[in-house]
Amino acid sequence: MIGLPRRRRMRLVTRLALGLGALALAVFAVVGTVMVTSMQDYLARKLDEQMRSTQIAQEKDVEKFGDLRGITYGWFSAVYDVKDGVATPRDTEDLPPQGAVQMAQMAREVGGAGKPLFKTVHLGSDVYRVRGCPSAEGVVLVSAAPMNDLANTTRQLVLVAVSTFALALVALVVVGRALLRRGLQPLSEMARTAHDITSHDLTDSARLPVRAQGSPGGVEVDELRIAFNKMLEHIDSSLAARTAAEQRLRRFIADASHELRTPLTSIRGYADLFRYAAANAPAEREAHLEKLRSEAARMSVLLDELLLLARLDSADKEPALRLSPGDLVELAHQAADAFRAARPTHPLTVTAGPDPVLLPFDAVRLRQVVDNLLTNAAVHTPPGTAVSLSVSTAPGEAVVRVSDSGPGIPAADQPRIFDRFYRVDDSRTRDRGGSGLGLAVAHSLVVAHGGTVALTSYPGSTTFTVHLPRADPPATPSANTPANTPATAPAEQRQLLSGRAE
Repeated sequence: MIGLPRRRRMRLVTRLALGLGALALAVFAVVGTVMVTSMQDYLARKLDEQMRSTQIAQEKDVEKFGDLRGITYGWFSAVYDVKDGVATPRDTEDLPPQGAVQMAQMAREVGGAGKPLFKTVHLGSDVYRVRGCPSAEGVVLVSAAPMNDLANTTRQLVLVAVSTFALALVALVVVGRALLRRGLQPLSEMARTAHDITSHDLTDSARLPVRAQGSPGGVEVDELRIAFNKMLEHIDSSLAARTAAEQRLRRFIADASHELRTPLTSIRGYADLFRYAAANAPAEREAHLEKLRSEAARMSVLLDELLLLARLDSADKEPALRLSPGDLVELAHQAADAFRAARPTHPLTVTAGPDPVLLPFDAVRLRQVVDNLLTNAAVHTPPGTAVSLSVSTAPGEAVVRVSDSGPGIPAADQPRIFDRFYRVDDSRTRDRGGSGLGLAVAHSLVVAHGGTVALTSYPGSTTFTVHLPRADPPATPSANTPANTPATAPAEQRQLLSGRAE
């Protein structure tokens, strides 16, 4: 598989920390700009207010003495007589050496406007805030205050803000990265868990040995951890189902191979005997032919049951049953008659009400279920053991019970009693029991009818209980309808029906 080239990438924690730092830097820049601009405006307003207050006091000196008496340190102030657009200073000693022209221009503008004016100008190499205001008719007072202190204060504020923000940014990135790493630690643990899963051999495993542990991480991380563990549980169940299916398949193939090999071996042996005895007495040849037919019939029954199970397993693609209305009581009596004829050594009692139990079912297949259960009771109990068959109704269902008073089924074998090819004694002999498919076929047929079959067994009593869903009773079917009369299984199949531990 061709993948993308491997590149060294930053971890998520680092990327988040850097992103947080970039966001903080943008916020700090905006906050710093607003703060410095606001401080500059505030200091400029304070300077303008101070100049206005100072000039109000200076106007009194000009009115009283004709010139300025007190000059603020570092300021330049001058009184101008403005006439016909010409501004003449009364005293040139307080004029800046390189700013007389600008102050005279300010005096002319104030004289022409007749109201106070502010202006920021360069007087030489320094920046000054200049204010001019009319003091009397034709008299203008002009003051220039240096803005060096304001610029120094602003620069110092910018320096402090940049330094503080830089330290805060570094601390935010470092501490934020540590907090993010701690908060995302559960994600790293889940990543390690995923790596452990990839390194674990899942070929024959039914459970993953790792889980995401519950370390702190917040609500979202907890939700992710829960979902992650649920996913692992789902994988566990899938692996368990796959492993169990593979084991059943291997066991099924081994058992089916053995069950098919046995009659084939017998057929081959009897065929050889028939060939060697072809010139002998006709009675011997007939005996060998009868054995060949018997083994072929047994293999045919086994193959029919395997094909039936295969159709039931794929019932969603191919319907395995042909349902039609029928009487369950009538079917039970017919199965009982066949059982008494084939197993006279086991007394059978049938319990059913006088009224018919009507429901839709496949008469052939449901009869096969009852025959299998009855034959199972006869095969695995000694002669003379009483067997009972009962049909009853319950709300929304019909119940069929097959019981015997035999030795019972060991508790250890009961969970697997409906497995295919399973026998209680795990015997391969043919003196008792069959292929091990009888109860498996019965279980699959009951499930295909939408019902359930359960086992209750202890020494002295074994009962198989079949529950079939029953809708509202349909109209009484005609006795002439062929679908109402269960077909009788072939004689060879009745003789070779699988038993309880089959």
